[in-house]
Order: sequence, then C-alpha cells, then structure tokens
Amino acid sequence: MTTARPAVPSVGLASTLAVHGGTPVSASPVPFMLPKLAEADIAAATAVLHSGMLRAAKKCEELETRIAQLSGAKHAMTCANGTCALQLAYEPLFQPGDDILVPAWSYIATAAMLVARGCNPIFVDANPQTGQIDMADAARRITPKTRGIAATHMYGCPVDIDAVQSLASAKGLKVVYDAAQAHLSTWHGKGIGQFGDAVTYSFYATKNLATGEGGMTTCNDDALARQIRLLRSHGETNKYLHEQVGYNYRMNDIAGAIGCSRLDRLPAETDARRAAAKRYEQIIASTPAIARSLRALSITPGAVSAYHLFTIKLDLSTLTVSRDEFAKALLAEGVPNAVHYPRSLPQQPAFAKHLGNQKPWPVAEDFALSVLSLPMHHGLTDAHFGVVAEALAKVCTAYAR
Repeated sequence: MTTARPAVPSVGLASTLAVHGGTPVSASPVPFMLPKLAEADIAAATAVLHSGMLRAAKKCEELETRIAQLSGAKHAMTCANGTCALQLAYEPLFQPGDDILVPAWSYIATAAMLVARGCNPIFVDANPQTGQIDMADAARRITPKTRGIAATHMYGCPVDIDAVQSLASAKGLKVVYDAAQAHLSTWHGKGIGQFGDAVTYSFYATKNLATGEGGMTTCNDDALARQIRLLRSHGETNKYLHEQVGYNYRMNDIAGAIGCSRLDRLPAETDARRAAAKRYEQIIASTPAIARSLRALSITPGAVSAYHLFTIKLDLSTLTVSRDEFAKALLAEGVPNAVHYPRSLPQQPAFAKHLGNQKPWPVAEDFALSVLSLPMHHGLTDAHFGVVAEALAKVCTAYAR
C-alpha cells in the first residue's frame, strides 16, 4: 500500500479549483475502472484459439456450471450479451400486450426488451434511499393486464427481493431480475439466482465479470430452461431439426474461457470492491464538508452488494452548482466520474409513445439530476482514496451554498 493522504483534508473556503485554473489535487487521475485482462485470461483465450473450437463449447458450459453454483441457480445458459439474456427470459414468460412493472430508474435494456416483446412497460419510481425499484409504488401501479415484474439490481445491489416476491405471489406475477451489474451479490446470505423466475447477467467489458461481450440467463425451472436453450439456438433439438423458431444468441468459447479465468479472481475482487465502498462511506462520514453536500445510496436491508458502481447523490440545495458542474470540477481535480444515468427511462424519447396516462416519477427524475458515480474497482489504493477525499472536500467546500 502506498502512503495515504489525510482522511480529513484541510481545505479553505478560498481554495482555487483546478477547473478555474488552480492546482489540481492530483495531476494523475484516479483510474475510474480497471478492465485490463490478466495474463491468465489471455492465455485462456489463446488456448481456445489454438484448439480451433471457437463456438460455444466446453468453456461456455464450464462458465454456466460455475455461475449456477455461485448464484444458487439450477440452470444457467450463456448467450451473446446481457440484452439477449433479457430477451431469452422475457419471451417465454411474457406475452404481447402484457403490462410489466419495470423500474423507471435502470439501464434502457431492461425496458427496451419488454417493448421488443410487445409488452407494455409500466414504469415504477425509485426508492429514494437505495435507487432500487420502489415496491410500494409498484403495488399502486398494478393494472388488470399486469402479468410480471422486471426488477433491476441497480449498481450491484439487490432490490428488496422479499417485497418483489410477495407482490408477485399475491398477484400471480412472473418475475425477472436484471442482474447485469450484480454478479456475486446476495440476499439474506443466499445467491440471487435462487429467486424469481429468471435472472439475467451481462459480461460486457466494464462489468465485474467481463468477457468483452456476453451474457447469461439463469432459472430453476426445467421446462423454462429448455425453452431458453431452444430460443438461444434456432429452436434446434438435433442438427437441422428445429422444434420452433429461435435465434442465434450463442456465446463463444473465447469469451467463455476469459469468463472462467476471470471468475477465478471474482470473489476476491468483489471483496475488494466491498472494502472500497466502506472506505468511501468513511470518507463521507468523517468529512463534514462532504457529508453536508452528498450521501452514498443506501444498500437494501438484507442485501450484500457487489458494488459494480459506487454512486452518490448530491444534495443540490447545499451547492451553488449543478451536478454536471460539480462533476466537471471533480474531474479537473483528478477524480474521473460518470453519470448513471442522465435520464430516467420515462424521459427517454424511445418510450414516449408507451407512457399513456402513466404518472410522473419524481424520485427517478431527481436522480437524473443529482447522482454521480465515483471510481470503483478492486485496484483502488490508499493513495487513490486520499485523492478522492481531498478532491471531494475541496469541491464541496468551494461550491457550498
């Protein structure tokens, strides 16, 4: 470990921000993410290239077996990407014309694949503390045509699964959990693959478990697993024998090999992310200038997050600038950041014609103006946290109202 900067930096009100020409806290930016492959990952991919077996084969099967075991699912099916994973889950469970409850605060794929299925997305507001789907609001938005819930484990943190399953049981709804950001997260000590009708994952290049592109759908029902496997590969039961129409959504063994190699390190890397989140929480709590201006989004009680992202919410009433101006100033001090997301899903033009008479989503709309993600990965050092602490305090103090 390198030497840490002071946990509570001393910053005067007259400090000049780097964005205005002052000296930055760090000339070397803190890495926002750490997507670099290890030599073992490259060797695993190379071994597949040498084998000539490039299609989905033993490495994809190994990845399926291992993730099913880690998540508590009975079945796991790799596929081309996380969006395909959603489509493979939605198609057997939902029918065109169904109303499906879906978070107003999520990545677009969660809702877009419902629209692609011909379903009607019924957008549900976010919980103001956690950013997860607000199940009290979900219950209010039930319609006579509601047939399912598509809930996202946002930022790596599980939703209130008990509340989701309770509503689903009471109303006879199917449940799909979008866990694209939540590899190895748990709910009351259990893997998230044990819950709902299906769970979907993404292995995109920036995810905690990244293969470049790739995805997976898990479930615990034998018939549903068979249906997903058929849909994944042209409805084929034997070579050139097709039971139904399907797609070519298969993964390949190069990506599977990279996934297996990186999965060896994922538990330790996830522990490092959790430790990093605690460091951030300590920085916020121990620095009054920071604590006055922002907070970390809360973790759902009973959940253990995988911390794909560490997302804060600015209290704009205490600041003289917007979130975007704050983010620009923080970047200039040496702390890269990102907005996840700058629009709620109902604010996306793609869904304009699907809103009908649905009501506003004040929490999600507020998040779109006030959330910011800080660097989060397994390689953060004491020095990195020192830079973030000093930069946050400097910017919060300079822009204090």
